[in-house]
Amino acid sequence: MDVKTLQKDFEASLTDLPPLGMDVHSLVEDFRRYYSHTLGRDRHSRSAHYAYQALVLSIRDRLMERWQHTRYAYDEVDASHAYYLSLEFLMGRALGNAALNLGLDEATELTVRCLGMELEELAESEQDAGLGNGGLGRLAACFLDSCATLQLPVTGYGMRYEYGMFRQVITAGEQIEEPDHWLREGNPWELERPEYTQRVRFGGRIEWQHNNQGKQQPRWVETHDVLAVPYDVPIPGYRNGTVNTLRLWQASATDEFNLGEFNAGFYPESVAAKTSAEQITLVLYPNDASESGKELRLRQQYFLASASLQDIIARWIGIHGHDFTNFAEKNRFQLNDTHPSCAVPELMRLLMDEHSMGWDEAWRITSTTMAYTNHTLLPEALERWSVPTFKRLLPRLLDIIYEINARFLAVVAQRWPGDIARQRRMSIIEEGSTPQVRMAYLAIAGSFSVNGVAALHSKLLTEGLFNDFFALWPEKFNNKTNGVTPRRWLALCNPTLSRLITDTIGEGWVADLSQLTELAQYANNPDFCNRWQKVKLLNKQRLAEMVEADCGVSFNLEAIFDVQVKRIHEYKRQLLNVLHVIHLYDRLKRGDSDDWTPRCVLIGGKAAPGYFIAKRIIKLINNVAAVINADPITTDRLRLAFLPNYRVTTMEIIAPGSDLSEQVSTAGKEASGTGNMKFMMNGALTIGTLDGANIEIREEVGEENFFLFGMSAAEVNVMRSHYDPAAIIAADEDLLRVMQLLRCGHFNQFEPGIFDPLLHAITNPDDLWMTAADFRSYVDTQQRVAEAFRDKERVTRMSILNTATSGRFSSDRTISEYNRDIWKLKSVAPVTVEE
Repeated sequence: MDVKTLQKDFEASLTDLPPLGMDVHSLVEDFRRYYSHTLGRDRHSRSAHYAYQALVLSIRDRLMERWQHTRYAYDEVDASHAYYLSLEFLMGRALGNAALNLGLDEATELTVRCLGMELEELAESEQDAGLGNGGLGRLAACFLDSCATLQLPVTGYGMRYEYGMFRQVITAGEQIEEPDHWLREGNPWELERPEYTQRVRFGGRIEWQHNNQGKQQPRWVETHDVLAVPYDVPIPGYRNGTVNTLRLWQASATDEFNLGEFNAGFYPESVAAKTSAEQITLVLYPNDASESGKELRLRQQYFLASASLQDIIARWIGIHGHDFTNFAEKNRFQLNDTHPSCAVPELMRLLMDEHSMGWDEAWRITSTTMAYTNHTLLPEALERWSVPTFKRLLPRLLDIIYEINARFLAVVAQRWPGDIARQRRMSIIEEGSTPQVRMAYLAIAGSFSVNGVAALHSKLLTEGLFNDFFALWPEKFNNKTNGVTPRRWLALCNPTLSRLITDTIGEGWVADLSQLTELAQYANNPDFCNRWQKVKLLNKQRLAEMVEADCGVSFNLEAIFDVQVKRIHEYKRQLLNVLHVIHLYDRLKRGDSDDWTPRCVLIGGKAAPGYFIAKRIIKLINNVAAVINADPITTDRLRLAFLPNYRVTTMEIIAPGSDLSEQVSTAGKEASGTGNMKFMMNGALTIGTLDGANIEIREEVGEENFFLFGMSAAEVNVMRSHYDPAAIIAADEDLLRVMQLLRCGHFNQFEPGIFDPLLHAITNPDDLWMTAADFRSYVDTQQRVAEAFRDKERVTRMSILNTATSGRFSSDRTISEYNRDIWKLKSVAPVTVEE
């Protein structure tokens, strides 16, 4: 038999492999084989880590089968694809999610028990894949889950940071940042794909030469190149045979070290290129307070865009050759916030410089394939890069950006002749002593779709930040209200409630969250309400145990579990929450405790390392907690705890155990929020402003089941011109007492003056967040919360209705809308392994 025949037989055998068993016996056999043969462990080994590795490899084999079938199915129909480009993917732990989506959750638990272990112990061996900062990265993870569940050909592209978001430690009440080396023991879920390595260029210069047609052609020369090595992570859909891909890029030097310098004894210099290259994917979000930090951030963003686009084009050429006629029809690029907006000029560069396309044709493809999602209403969060930095790092891209801008401004001038002020406002290049590249404007100019992430957010974008662009291109703008995956955020994280729901209405809700509306008919059923209360108590017990272990604070299970967990930022107003806690403490100290409702307040979140005020807020929370929790008068009545190192895994315990969800941002500042959806899905009640997706949550659940307070976005804007916090404080006896406790140093007796910056922020007429203005409404509404929670039947009914009306906030619905309006992909079902 010749070699070619053997090769054909081998290739055929790859598609004829018998499917792996999904039963407990098959899993046990695979576990033993990996544990003994692959990992080299024996009966003397007692490490849960190796047991976890063997279990992961057993489950990953079953993912691999479906992964291959999914790709074959996409190839067979030459499916159109969408690519989700994001600097953040906050995936969390993968074991439980993979087992659930494969339908192996019960089999996995039984397998581990058969082997004399507990699944929970093994799961603790897995590090959170902390490749994100907060809501943006977690949203991206939810979206990938929904794309696979809806069987849409969507690939995620991100960065394989060696160190994720820092590990937060609280020392003497202060946030201390420690490295989050989540890859220290490797990641058994990923698959390195060095054969798809791409080369990304930085620096150098542009020289022009004539090509064969006599036209001038640019050459980007004398560059400092970095290799982008891909690592693929499987993304399983919910029990449908589809497994999509998240491709994460790791930076590597083109040469490990300079042998000449090494032999000459210049050891640091010999590895300088390697060190510089690897910095790109070393840390999630370097501190950009310094110029070098800003430069590294830009290098990260271009690295992601360039490696991903090169990879996509290489795949296209592998299937279609160099014919790009249908490229725009078959591909969509979704830019998750402003970070990947370098993709616009980079795609132009690749099409023109690498594939000899003219400007008009390249621009037609680029501007009909790029779609931009905006996630912020804060102008300072819209990234800008200085032109000198851009020129030094990416000279060819800067040339292209200037050309895009010139042509774009010609369109603006044609629409509004002689309106120089408007041209200046809309220019991608912001003039000044140091010109800046406005990356959000670049993304809008180069995209065919621009969307916000909640109804109010999208409205405010078109009326405010992007009003000029909306006037020019109203057809580009649309809204896609965020959602979260019900697989992780209800089925996985809240198994007791999930079983109750499934026993009551069937299991179809996991893939179709709208079915939860059937629960509403049970909101007045005494037996169902009693079971609901028991589930909530079990979840509160689990949360209380975590708080005790991590914070050393004991929570009363009969109290309201009042929770605010999110990134620490002034606009999210953790400060307002603390002022209310101080008010409650003051009431207890004054003996004002008639009809008291016990309350346990939990706050968690990380502050950016360079964000001084946010870190001061954390310090205040901890100082206030220390005073309150040490006072005998507050025992079983009031508790405050700050949960360190908030992350996906802790939220999986927090959301099911919470009674009250704090969504108290200044109206008009929160784009959407997704924590509010996770809490609602798990039956927590919301106290919140008319901000972000709170508005739509209130619409769904009904105003009688939502605790609304504070000014609207319009009212906030009206008040700005005459805001007088000093007068507000003087006129409010409760707020005056709270401020006096802060001013006299009651919570910082041995640290004089440390909270003066916070006092200044509250009393500053230019306070953007208007903390004092909403205090009275917040306190009054919290009193209504306390009164409501004294009526157990009422609160249980409200909790059930929150879960029952949460279907709108499934990421499946969000992704269906992205696909309907932007991507226009067809679902592709692979041949299942069993078939």
